[in-house]
Amino acid sequence: MHAAWLALGANIGNPTAQLDEAVDRLDRHPAIAVMARSTTIITPAWGKTDQPDFYNLALAIQTSLGPQHLLEACLAVESAMGRQRLEHWGPRLIDIDIIAYERQVLTTDSLKLPHPFAHQRDFVLTPLRQIAPDVAEWLVEQGKTRT
Repeated sequence: MHAAWLALGANIGNPTAQLDEAVDRLDRHPAIAVMARSTTIITPAWGKTDQPDFYNLALAIQTSLGPQHLLEACLAVESAMGRQRLEHWGPRLIDIDIIAYERQVLTTDSLKLPHPFAHQRDFVLTPLRQIAPDVAEWLVEQGKTRT
């Protein structure tokens, strides 16, 4: 099993219920086990600010999936929940990002690990610090080496 950390967010519909549903769907996946969940924080929208506030949380998971297959599982949950990618940084029913995977550094066409902007986003770092402060600090350090 591999350790990974996810950031989840939602800002339209019923964000609290959608986050709960996404966590449940991830935990029911046969190759994913949710090990820890942060509290939910509410933050202003980032990037495109003329939209409702976001509800955000972080998860620590164990998975037998490799990074690319984990990404595919996260995207499948988003799709099953009705996520449509219509606008970059736009409103969303659910968003699931892989923030870190076994502290690997990886760049492919579809996945960058650790998440390239996690170290700049308090809505990722604050919940992550609740469940994995060492990983949050590692992300900050990784961000310093990239700039």
